[in-house]
Amino acid sequence: MLRRLALANFDHSRGGALPGGVVALPLITLVLGGVASGKSAYAESLVPPEAATVTYFATLDPSSEGVASRIAQHRRRRPAYWSTAECGLELPRILESRGGLALVDSLGAWVARFPDCLVEERPLLEALSRRVDPVILVSEEVGMSPLPATAIGVAFQDAMGRVNRAVAAVADQVFLVVAGRVLQL
Repeated sequence: MLRRLALANFDHSRGGALPGGVVALPLITLVLGGVASGKSAYAESLVPPEAATVTYFATLDPSSEGVASRIAQHRRRRPAYWSTAECGLELPRILESRGGLALVDSLGAWVARFPDCLVEERPLLEALSRRVDPVILVSEEVGMSPLPATAIGVAFQDAMGRVNRAVAAVADQVFLVVAGRVLQL
C-alpha cells in the first residue's frame, strides 16, 4: 500500500494517456542494485511513456576517467523528449527547482563527488519531502560487498548505507535489481 501518490500529467499527443490526462504514481521510488545490475534500465522503464515532462538528473562527474561510454549508453536509452540536468553536488537544490517526473541516476555518483564521501543526507530528504511530482532514484547497493581495503572505500560504503537507508525510509516503494532481476522490498 502506497503512503503517498503524485498526480502526473500526461501528454495526450503521444497517445495512450488515461482519460483526463492524470494518473496516480508513487511519489518516491528507490531502485537499488550493484554496478551493471540493470538498475538504471529498470528505473527508466518505470517512467510512463506518456509522461509529458521528464528530467533525468545526472550526478556522475562526466570528467571522471572511463565513464564516457557509460554516459553515452545511458543517453542512447533515453527518449529524446527527456531533459537532462547535470547536477553534481547541487542535486537537492536542482531537484527542488524542477517540476515534472524526475529520474535521479545515481545517488552513488552523487555521494562520490563529496570530499571524503562526507555527505549530509538531510538536504536530499528535505528536497524529496517538498516535491509534488514523482521521483525515481537509482542507487548503488554496496552492503553485499566485502569491506574495502582503503579508507575512502570504507567511507563511501558507509555513506551509501546511510543514504540508502534514509531514502528507503521515506520512499513509497523500493526495488532491488540483481543480475537483471527485480525484487520489490
